[in-house]
Amino acid sequence: MIELFRFGFLSITLIDVFDIVLVTILFFVVYRTLRDTIAVQVLMLFVLLMALGFATEAANLKTLNWVLRRVADVGLIAFVVLFQPELRRVMLMITQSRLFRLFVRTSNSETLDDVLDAVRQMSDKHIGALIVFSRAEHIRVTVETGVALEAQVSSELLLSIFNPRSPLHDGAVVIDSRVVAAARCVLPLSSEQRVGGRNLGTRHRAGLGISEQADAVAIIVSEETGSISIAYQGMLELDVPDDRLEETLQHHLSDLATA
Repeated sequence: MIELFRFGFLSITLIDVFDIVLVTILFFVVYRTLRDTIAVQVLMLFVLLMALGFATEAANLKTLNWVLRRVADVGLIAFVVLFQPELRRVMLMITQSRLFRLFVRTSNSETLDDVLDAVRQMSDKHIGALIVFSRAEHIRVTVETGVALEAQVSSELLLSIFNPRSPLHDGAVVIDSRVVAAARCVLPLSSEQRVGGRNLGTRHRAGLGISEQADAVAIIVSEETGSISIAYQGMLELDVPDDRLEETLQHHLSDLATA
């Protein structure tokens, strides 16, 4: 391998530069995800141990280097055990990133089927519902107003959330990719109070409001009539027929995915 430059006793090649860049990106992603948790302090300790290990190896301090390696090995196992929720957040962030989706095209058809199944059942039973599709970083403030769930989407989960007896039914559910990010979220209300000659209730104004302020698609089920409406890019399509519901939602979600 061709040597690019030499730093003291170190010979730096193109592979070394590529390796350093990859490790730097990995640490940045992990740090950004864990920066508000106690886990980031442990992560910084690992970085320090790695730096000391590198220095002791370069200085040929074999005994001290062996001790540092053993401590790092045990600490890594303890880190994985103690900080499983934080590591799960890192994995979710990576798998839901736009770059990951370019290389791994996951199908959202199962998620869409579950949502449509739940929406149709709630429509038949006149159960009010408000479901928002969005990448979480676009409406992070909104997600933080609700109760974090980070659960896989299923029709049973949505039906239980919007059950009138559920403590989570009052508010919106936010779906990011195939995960229910949060429930009971508070959405901004649109200033529009009438669309198509009809007065809008709070649920419809909230769905329209989030579509005005964020890159999101909102499905609204009316508690009074059972009708299903879709809000997207500041527009509200009322009373979407059942035979057009899936096609309309897929069209808006495809626009959302490429935005």
